[in-house]
Amino acid sequence: MHLYDVPLVFALIGLGLYAVLAGADFGGGFWALTAGSDASGERIRDQVHHSVAAVWEANHVWLIFVLTVVWTAYPVAFGSIASTLSVALIVAGFGIIVRGAAYALRSGTSSAAETRVVDTASGLSSILAPFALGAAIGGIASRRVPVGNAAGNLITSWLNPIGILIGVLAVATCAYLAAVYLAADAARREQDDLMRQFRARALGAGLAAGAIALGGLAVLHADAHPLYRGLVAGDGLPALILSVLAGICALGLVWTERFEAAQYTAALAVAAIIAGWAVAQQPVFLPHLTIAQAAAPHDTLVAITVAVIGGAAIVFPSLALLFRLTLAGRLGYTDGAPAAPTPVAAVLSASTPGLLVRVAAACLLVSLAFLTAADARWAHVIGVTALLVFIVTGFLAATPNELARTTTSEHNRG
Repeated sequence: MHLYDVPLVFALIGLGLYAVLAGADFGGGFWALTAGSDASGERIRDQVHHSVAAVWEANHVWLIFVLTVVWTAYPVAFGSIASTLSVALIVAGFGIIVRGAAYALRSGTSSAAETRVVDTASGLSSILAPFALGAAIGGIASRRVPVGNAAGNLITSWLNPIGILIGVLAVATCAYLAAVYLAADAARREQDDLMRQFRARALGAGLAAGAIALGGLAVLHADAHPLYRGLVAGDGLPALILSVLAGICALGLVWTERFEAAQYTAALAVAAIIAGWAVAQQPVFLPHLTIAQAAAPHDTLVAITVAVIGGAAIVFPSLALLFRLTLAGRLGYTDGAPAAPTPVAAVLSASTPGLLVRVAAACLLVSLAFLTAADARWAHVIGVTALLVFIVTGFLAATPNELARTTTSEHNRG
């Protein structure tokens, strides 16, 4: 791995987080749209709004992160993508805006008719946005985005067999992720009837997404053979296998109503296929443009790396606390007398913030040294590894007590 690969790794991590977190948001809108007009449908819509409204805005931070990193680190590629795929990106942006506005407007509606109008607009935008974003990715994957300002066709660059396939798959995946998360949320709140409804939706959407993905290999073979070859016979094959296994495991966990674990395996399946696409396509960024050729100057890459590292130490603990507060409804995790800590919790408690801070600082220095002062590939591998260790230890240093209480609480519930 070279320094010019590091920002792309950051962007792919952000894309994976956006697909998983915002995907569940969009999928919630899909289920609200298709819930029906009876009392059961109203309960589903209320559950979707209650579960997602508190975190939807934080989820879209990852899209801003991806755009900013790619824009800064690979300006030529970003300009080509943004111009050729401008129509798809405008459609996606419109869907995101309408989806977000619906959260604010729904709380101010004064009649059932107004609520239905808002929910319908929210649901339609929740289909439109992931489809357009998926189709845009399809345009890049099928190499229909040439280098240059609007050098590709503004319509057929994303409305083509690959773009439509990935757009439909994105909608199905969002619906699947949302159903799994909503089933877990309903089970956590002991709403068994809603849990069963979302469980059935999760199984149906998961099977549909899997069928679309497997059938899509034939479309890839016909319309994007280099990508197909990289996925089924090249470096992307391990990620493809991991995605299939994680998807099957997630369906099994949903079937047995083990929703907490299913959330992670479903997310892993989505993240693995994104990684597989990236590995199968490298070193090509766009037609006749490699990642190395698209990269910004060395000093810019260093600045981006340092900025992302520093931001991660702040953002990840903050988001972790946000999601914990949303799920638990409070920052505390135990009531009454504290329970005896588990071995894992004891280790976390014993890891004092001072020690973790020193480890994180050491990893930060190592990563900066190997990523900026050395040019060898092995040095960059060490630098990226130290960077990832820094993110993990920095996160633990920021919230050690919260993690210890969470581990103890989950053990007691089990």
